[in-house]
Amino acid sequence: MAKKTQNFQAEVKEILDLMIHSLYSQREIFLRELISNASDAIDKLKFLAVTDSNIQVDKDQLHIRITPDKEGKTLKITDSGVGMSHDEVVENIGTIAHSGTKAFLQKSQELKDRPELIGQFGVGFYSAFMVADQVTLHTQKAGTTNGVVWQSSGDGTYTIEEVPRPEGAGTTITLKLKDFSEDESVADFSDTFTLQGLVKKYSDFISYPIHMKVTKQEPVKDSEGKAIEGKFEDVETDEVLNSQKALWLRSSSEVKEEEYKEFYRHISHDWNDPLKTIHFKAEGTQEYSSVLYIPSKKPWNFNYRDTEWGLDLYVKRVFIMNHCEDLIPNYFRFMKGVVDSSDLSLNVSREILQKDSQVQGMRKGLTSKIFKTLKEMLEKNREEYEKFWDEFGATIKEGVPSDYENKEKLENLLLFHTSFSDKMVTLEEYVKRMKNKQKSIYYIAGESIDRLRNSPYMERLKEKDYEVLFLVDQVDEWVIGAIPKFKDFPIQSIMAENLDLDTEEEKKEKEEENKKNEERYQPLKETILKALEQDVREIKISDRLVETPACLVSGAGDPSAHMEKIMKSMGQEVPRGKRVLEINPKHPIFEKMTGLDSETQKDWAEIIYSQALLNEGSQIPDPLKFSKQIAKLMV
Repeated sequence: MAKKTQNFQAEVKEILDLMIHSLYSQREIFLRELISNASDAIDKLKFLAVTDSNIQVDKDQLHIRITPDKEGKTLKITDSGVGMSHDEVVENIGTIAHSGTKAFLQKSQELKDRPELIGQFGVGFYSAFMVADQVTLHTQKAGTTNGVVWQSSGDGTYTIEEVPRPEGAGTTITLKLKDFSEDESVADFSDTFTLQGLVKKYSDFISYPIHMKVTKQEPVKDSEGKAIEGKFEDVETDEVLNSQKALWLRSSSEVKEEEYKEFYRHISHDWNDPLKTIHFKAEGTQEYSSVLYIPSKKPWNFNYRDTEWGLDLYVKRVFIMNHCEDLIPNYFRFMKGVVDSSDLSLNVSREILQKDSQVQGMRKGLTSKIFKTLKEMLEKNREEYEKFWDEFGATIKEGVPSDYENKEKLENLLLFHTSFSDKMVTLEEYVKRMKNKQKSIYYIAGESIDRLRNSPYMERLKEKDYEVLFLVDQVDEWVIGAIPKFKDFPIQSIMAENLDLDTEEEKKEKEEENKKNEERYQPLKETILKALEQDVREIKISDRLVETPACLVSGAGDPSAHMEKIMKSMGQEVPRGKRVLEINPKHPIFEKMTGLDSETQKDWAEIIYSQALLNEGSQIPDPLKFSKQIAKLMV
């Protein structure tokens, strides 16, 4: 195929411009990105060899080579990995997935200050343009004989042609380095000493040898092999720059904190330090080693529907697959890490994983270890746990309705805002400070803590000095609905029908008063119900309120007003149900209403209903009518 010149996708042009003209600090991270890509390519080749008998791999030839040329001002990074076809080169380098590109460009200002974040967005290859005037890629896919040469100066176009690669499958990236001679802050990336330091700093743990020819001065020896004093000669040796130690197979006492952090950056492409590192080895009926990480920050694409998650799976140090979802439950999908099994077969596939009892045993062990770590964090380092909860609490909550086996463990990890404190509390802590005569654990759901704290539904609870959980996350009501009881105490909404706050003694004291109120206001109740019959199914006299005249409550099994709003915002059809209007017999408005004519009582009933809607956070169906009714009442 003749050489062709093609244009980059528009988004790629923007990224190239950002790389070339805007990112000034820490240019050195380009080497980390290219070595990481090379390592991934070898991983993919090994996996392909496991699943395709036509692909043969010589393990001794799996390596990465760095070749600097100080005189020619070039740098080559060569790998013996899976390589790419012509179409894959165009797809992977000429264009980029829109979701990643969009997020990358949105964060362009942050990237100017912190270019090390590049790897998060899957655009690490383009970091080469931070240090190169021209980038040439020569690649050949395993199992084929057609090589591809791609070249660009970052000017918005690239050339591509088919040329067989002399070394066969793999990729060579050649950088024509920029001239940074007048900028002392930028290292010489053609200098072997500089490159040795960068590999040690960023890529020491890469599991494939990173080779580079290094020239050293060695003593000149005489015919008897003795060093001649004062005489030296340049000797070129092929050195391996990285230790290649599988970090997860080492003892935790041997691994330095910085090594853990750098390994985390390698597997996660997240430049923030992890919040917690879990390094353990399981022994007994099953043997596997693992290094797991709890991130400190949510990844940029964490809530995207198509975001891949899961742990990297190795078998006897052989890479099998990344994003292995079968090793941890979905609600732990924020976890990053590596698991290396001594028991699984090397030809394990994703389909086999789902049915393999050993994998299920590993999943159980890993899940248990994560639970144990989170519990220890909650009990011993509350500040650290609350940071974790701010980032991933909503994800943890998803497990409560879905994982019956671990439901109790999940319940004990939950944190809630409450009416008693600005600090979040566990259900255990709530129960410990419940009042002696309190029957239930109470909660209220809404959009903001301030609004819930001042809600009319809180009036009687405040009077009795009962603590109330504030549910402000969209998933909270769904989650709390899966916990009917905690420590034998029912969990009850204070916005639901039949709220029972009184003791038996208190009920007896009010029995006569309640009877009189029912008799006195029965005609008024009938008039109000007739006025609101399209929206209300029942009028109840209640002592739920103290200062507010009335409120709307949901029946048993019906969604709350807040839940209805969430469901509608998600495009779900919500059947229109009638509500219960509870009125406060002690409020003077009802005493006054008994002396009004039936038409005025109807108007007042509609005003009270509209006020109740506002108090629960719902919209008034006819704001103009409500405004006119208020104006009429004022006149």
